Amino acid sequence: MNNPKVKIKKITNLSNDWYTLDKVNFDYQLKDGTWQNQNRESYDRGDGACILLFNSKKGTVILTKQFRMPSYLNGNDDGMSIEVCAGLLDEDDPITCIKKEAEEETGYLLDKVKKVFVIYSTPGAVTEKIYYFVGEYNEDMKVNDGGGLASETEEIEVLEMPFKNALEMIKTGEINDAKTVILLQHAAIEKLLD
Repeated sequence: MNNPKVKIKKITNLSNDWYTLDKVNFDYQLKDGTWQNQNRESYDRGDGACILLFNSKKGTVILTKQFRMPSYLNGNDDGMSIEVCAGLLDEDDPITCIKKEAEEETGYLLDKVKKVFVIYSTPGAVTEKIYYFVGEYNEDMKVNDGGGLASETEEIEVLEMPFKNALEMIKTGEINDAKTVILLQHAAIEKLLD
């Protein structure tokens, strides 16, 4: 943190139950040179990684389907979400994390992945950066059924589908998870499955 226009005055922890919610009081220098005192809440849940698994020969992608309480509370009737494989870094580097998550959630053990970008998911309120990856899979890489870890209270359905169907599901609203839309559109722009 090295912005001379920001002077943090006080950070107050509001919750440390699951992740960390802080209230930050700071002075911010405006364009006219005056200083303004501001307050913001910041939610820190750590950084994450996500990956689109694709098979260019078959023209397919692997996605997951699972229950997401926050979307359920905000209008998603059944709370189910179709997404790319993803997880929090915890103590891992992004590549180690996403390979581990891919195996746990989808059952595929990937030998190589490609980082395509790093994005702040919701920079106005959440500290999280997400590392976006793509990785090609084939049936020889299948080592288990996937489905997530019971110890992490995961119950994940693995979906293999034609890439064109996944793109159509964005249009119909069946896929409305931002990281999934971003990676599917990246695959379309970069012609990963043509």
